[in-house]
Amino acid sequence: MQCVAGARLVGWLLTVALLSLLLLAGRCLGAGDNVPALVASSGLAQRVIWAVNAGGDAHTDTHGIHYRKDPLEGRIGVASDYGAYRPITRSARQDQVLYQTERYSEHTFGYEVPVRDDGPYVLVMKFAEVYFDQPRQKVFDVRLNSHVVVKDLDIFERAGHSTAHDEVVPFSLLRGKLRVQGEASAFSGKLTVEFVKGYYDNPKVCALYVMKGTLEDVPKLPPQYGEKEDSDGGEGGKNRYRKRSGHRIPNPYDDDDYSSLLLPILVALVVFVASLFFLRWL
Repeated sequence: MQCVAGARLVGWLLTVALLSLLLLAGRCLGAGDNVPALVASSGLAQRVIWAVNAGGDAHTDTHGIHYRKDPLEGRIGVASDYGAYRPITRSARQDQVLYQTERYSEHTFGYEVPVRDDGPYVLVMKFAEVYFDQPRQKVFDVRLNSHVVVKDLDIFERAGHSTAHDEVVPFSLLRGKLRVQGEASAFSGKLTVEFVKGYYDNPKVCALYVMKGTLEDVPKLPPQYGEKEDSDGGEGGKNRYRKRSGHRIPNPYDDDDYSSLLLPILVALVVFVASLFFLRWL
């Protein structure tokens, strides 16, 4: 009877240990990045007509947007992964790869995007400065077809070092006309997004996509320290206040509470040791 009772106790202890380990595994799988993985794609991903991870491999982000591998690889400019081992603030951990690689060129370069349908669209361009540590070291323009849509972009001045920064440009296509920022030009079915060589270093881009929709449809990065959200809904807007230097925002996805994982580990350890003791006693 004593052996049977001991065996039952050991079985109970092992069951508790197994349940504790299962709880630990569940927390590890669910606690990774306090952001919803691929749950915001309820219509956003379907509206994206073209997306590229510049200088990098294919990637599907937390919103379900699939970025293709850079089509300019081996043809134009230089692909760089200099920022691959640098954490990028203001970005979900699994999407930092979009800001850690880039394509740059010593000359003006760009991407061509075929667009068939009329309607409102948004161009989203992703940047992070991972090399220079002061402003006025890399400054360039961005053109959409013949229109300068971003003037004198200084990524470090806008965001700081190793910090995600998105430039968002709304435009529309209607009956053979491209309309953007109060200007219009003829449109023949192809967008050209160009990064224009300036006086300070080389133009670059980390990732970009074109989607059908409006500014309200574009996922926004979390605000930076000393920054208010733009009244026009885009980071590249004119009505904004930024603290251009000083403390940088900590990564909002680095605050996981790992202390909550210790309890299941301790329970499993105690139960395991107790089981060994009872087995030896039997």
